[in-house]
Amino acid sequence: MTPYYRPIAHEVELFRHAYDAGLPVLLKGPTGCGKSRFVEAMAARVGRPLVTVSCNDETGAADLLGRWLVKGGDTVWQDGPATRAVREGAILYLDEVAEAREDVLVVLHALSDHRRTLFLDRHDETVPAAPGFLLTASFNPGYRHGPKELKPSTRQRFLCFAFDYPPEAIETEIVQTESGAEAAVAKRLVVYAGKVRRLETLGLAETVSTRLLIGAAKLVGRGVSARAACRVAIVEPLTDDPQTARAMQDLADLMF
Repeated sequence: MTPYYRPIAHEVELFRHAYDAGLPVLLKGPTGCGKSRFVEAMAARVGRPLVTVSCNDETGAADLLGRWLVKGGDTVWQDGPATRAVREGAILYLDEVAEAREDVLVVLHALSDHRRTLFLDRHDETVPAAPGFLLTASFNPGYRHGPKELKPSTRQRFLCFAFDYPPEAIETEIVQTESGAEAAVAKRLVVYAGKVRRLETLGLAETVSTRLLIGAAKLVGRGVSARAACRVAIVEPLTDDPQTARAMQDLADLMF
């Protein structure tokens, strides 16, 4: 079954054109706004397997390409996720690609231009992308600034889709559909999120995401009070500062 995804604008049609043209796609937007779900849904729509790599500070080229392993006294090569995706013609999704080490970005260069090729130096092999392969990646431009920002030379290799939290009516629909909560609960949670997002004085590193709202709505649907759900699903995950947490919880108490 195709994963649920609620289109916001024309991103579904644009992705299909990008896929048909073999053009790599970069998704940028805040945490929990639907980037990963979008890729999952698009992979299902075009009928290709999806290979996802969650990047972090320790993700290097070998983690994507593969490595030599010792098995039963023999040394054998084991493909990494990127190599498997290229061989199989899958959609390769690098989540938070800006977090990966610099050598990962170098590996991607030959995949993201006309060559559509992966070079396995350690295996002395060149792997052309099988039909159906597409490189996709995501990053959060507001999460970190400085050395972890994507370089312009990397960004210009992709089509770039900008994501953000949906308008209130659409976000309410998403929260209700994903959580099974009552429409009134979903709407009030979305209104609460909108108020928090506009309070720049809170100084949050990340604001209330649609993902957090779905978690809170699921708790309410299981009989947890809305105030308690907001505390454990929204307030506490976003801040350790007592004053900020108190301000966010006071707002939730007023809303519910």
